[in-house]
Amino acid sequence: MSSSLEETKFILKKYNITANKRLGQNFLIDDYIIENIVNVAETSKEDLVIEIGPGLGTLTSKLLEKAGKVVAIELDEKMIKILNDRFLLYDNFKLLNEDVLKVDLQKLIDENKGNLTKVKIVANLPYYITTPIIMKLLEEKLNIDSITVMIQKEVADRITAVPGDKLSGAITYSVYYYAEPSSALFVEKNSFIPAPEVDSEVINLKIRKEPKVKVKDEKLFFDIIKASFMQRRKTLLNGLINSKLFDSKEEILDIFEKMNLNPQIRGEKLTIEQFAQIADYASKQK
Repeated sequence: MSSSLEETKFILKKYNITANKRLGQNFLIDDYIIENIVNVAETSKEDLVIEIGPGLGTLTSKLLEKAGKVVAIELDEKMIKILNDRFLLYDNFKLLNEDVLKVDLQKLIDENKGNLTKVKIVANLPYYITTPIIMKLLEEKLNIDSITVMIQKEVADRITAVPGDKLSGAITYSVYYYAEPSSALFVEKNSFIPAPEVDSEVINLKIRKEPKVKVKDEKLFFDIIKASFMQRRKTLLNGLINSKLFDSKEEILDIFEKMNLNPQIRGEKLTIEQFAQIADYASKQK
């Protein structure tokens, strides 16, 4: 039996609590995985680590050993007492009882970074809210170096796909615009209690200093990408017609002709550079 499993069972019994299904809680009990999440994040004493959803603090304890400071953001009030009790004597630990989607993260970073040189996000994310959290971290253009998260494997496969690959979706292009994504670690469902219904994966997003492509209208660029994947079986042309982002079908066909694109092509076949080109052509015509 792993030490994390024994520890988790002890804490759950001591505080008389169970995992909150509504919040998507599954407690990580695999020592190997916990150690490797910290390694994947390349955590060091130079780092401020923002941990999202620390839960019982199993991963937090390892992060505190390696990081300069850990700021943990936890929504579940029942976990707050546990975390405060557990890390009472740590002078490099700070805890917020907040919904991460409502937190001003850049302000939080500015208030806690001090003399630390790097900022890293680490999290075991609930499946039901994975995409909104990842996109918040990226879209706010935070002053961070990397994001290391454990998420549902199916979502991980889409995020780490190469734009233009058959697995790619709107989130693939959105993440790729801001970061260099890579798959780091496969995590079986029995690495948790209670075990979720699906396997997980740890991914790492290295934040780009500049976006992958330059676009004249960032909002239009992302709107075009989203429209292209609204109905995956539709052609790119039909997706864009239905989006109402263009004045006419003829306008879209004119852009396709300039780019030498087949009108039957699907969105997942395009590179991120091609989406940027469509957006720039469209913005010229507005």
